[in-house]
Parts: sequence; C-alpha cells; structure tokens
Amino acid sequence: MDQLDTINNENLFSRRVRAGKRTYFFDVRATRSARDFYVIITESRRIGEKQYEKHKLFLYKEDFQKFTDALTETIGTIEQEFLLKVEHTAEA
Repeated sequence: MDQLDTINNENLFSRRVRAGKRTYFFDVRATRSARDFYVIITESRRIGEKQYEKHKLFLYKEDFQKFTDALTETIGTIEQEFLLKVEHTAEA
C-alpha cells in the first residue's frame, strides 16, 4: 500500500466548532486519485440521550470561491442590514 492509498481514507485536516446544541465539523479529504481535495461540512445535533442527527455538505475545490463569496455576502448582509435594524428597533 503506497502513501496515496493511505491518504484516501482519512481526514487530512479537521476542525470542530461547538455552537450550543450543535457541533460543526470541517474535514478535508482527498479524492480517490489523491490529486484533488474537498471539504465535508457536517452539522451534528443531539436529538436524544445518545442519538444525533447529522447533515453533510460536500464542497469541491471548483466551488470554493463561489461558496466563500456567497457566505461572506450573506453574513455581511445579515450583520449590516438585518441586525442593525433589530438593534436600532430595540433602542427605540
């Protein structure tokens, strides 16, 4: 078994983000050829004592910039337009 075979079946990078009842995982994996890489974003939410509900999103390198641009724009819009209106209304 060469190094390319072992790189296929494991996370090359992993980051966990705890957010209240939810946990997000950002994992980097290699494609089967080990020549390209993709990100798996997993949302895990506890739904019982020992049960979890998981949702996965696979993000491929050709979509990284479009995804980043859309996420940045979306968060910016929320912060600049919606949250400011809510804060302004709360002050009134």
